[in-house]
Amino acid sequence: MAGLVRKSLDSPEEVRPFEDGKGKLELVDAGAGAVGRATFEPGWRWTQHIKPIAGTDSCQASHACYVISGRMHIAMDDGQEDDFGPGDYMICPPGHDAWVIGDEPCVLVDWQGFADYAKR
Repeated sequence: MAGLVRKSLDSPEEVRPFEDGKGKLELVDAGAGAVGRATFEPGWRWTQHIKPIAGTDSCQASHACYVISGRMHIAMDDGQEDDFGPGDYMICPPGHDAWVIGDEPCVLVDWQGFADYAKR
């Protein structure tokens, strides 16, 4: 078992900007995998701002997230949809689109799906 680990998302080891300046992903390596904080700006949508980077029809990452601020709508390929906001914990399997709701950035922390997210 590893010893005590301290990382700060305020001093990320890697920053990945999204298309058109619609947000960014800040990553740290926690030893057991990447942990990321993403800021999605109003008007951000996966199919517009990440799909060109990912090259897939829908997001194929699996996410385990906590929403800090703002709101996001998730639309699964199978038709299931839901909105998430501050204080919500979300499990989101592969096969989805997502977009920011409203005029406030959506900020979330993901412990599972950001290792290769928006990676060029």
